[in-house]
Amino acid sequence: MMIVPERLAATCRRTPERSTWLERLPDAIRELQGRWSLSLGAPFDSGDVSCAWVAPAVRADGTHAVLKLGMPHVEGAHEIQALRFWDGGPTVRLLEADVDLNAMLLERCQPGTTLRELPEREQDVIVAGLLRRLWSRPAAPHPFRPLSAMTTHWADETIAAAHKWSDPGLVQEGLRLFDELSRPSVDDALLVTDLHAGNVLRAQREAWLVIDPKPFVGDRAYDATQHLSNCMGRMLTAPVAVIQSVADLLGVDDERVRLWMFARSAAEPGATWDDDSVTLARLLA
Repeated sequence: MMIVPERLAATCRRTPERSTWLERLPDAIRELQGRWSLSLGAPFDSGDVSCAWVAPAVRADGTHAVLKLGMPHVEGAHEIQALRFWDGGPTVRLLEADVDLNAMLLERCQPGTTLRELPEREQDVIVAGLLRRLWSRPAAPHPFRPLSAMTTHWADETIAAAHKWSDPGLVQEGLRLFDELSRPSVDDALLVTDLHAGNVLRAQREAWLVIDPKPFVGDRAYDATQHLSNCMGRMLTAPVAVIQSVADLLGVDDERVRLWMFARSAAEPGATWDDDSVTLARLLA
């Protein structure tokens, strides 16, 4: 019997497209297991795994790897193409891929513990170093979407949930900034967009490797925001100082990071606009 982590199953049940993907998942896994000659372990079932089925694998030659099948997900499209573009370095290497199934056989990070094991200020340094290595502008033609595609999708969801807004003025300003900040620039690069300590793993080829990129082309300052959003305690205590420190490590404009953090805190869609996000938006306004 194929094991599906409950958090992934719950996420998939929210839309018909994902429910269909979930129904077909066991057959897809069996097909890939045979095609790529894999022995599979039980899937990973942590809080970080909610948008893909991910399991340890061993290839016929004894190489340890990871099999990942991503569910239909607006932000997660083009992960395969991004891993091909970066071709290792500070990301996990792509060993095999099936674009139609959104399936990847990936380099295994061992021991695979996350960057969360380090204090947040040490995380800042490592995350910044990884991002600076990854940022470059892909030559045209390329498949990657502009960052505005994601912010427009978010804005549509947020507007549809207007009845849940706790502070309409904050939300409207956040929506305005989504549009303004995501406009294209000559300095735009291919972004990871979801780089935080849970997506950086200890490895052997390099000390730390990046997993689970969600690639878009856009403002480098945006790429600070996911890590900062995962440091909420520090952000609520001294947001301007923390933003300045991380922006300096990244070599980006701290004011643009502040504006992005405000926009995300004020207007990013969610089931609710919780107290922390509203408080942070007000601190950054």
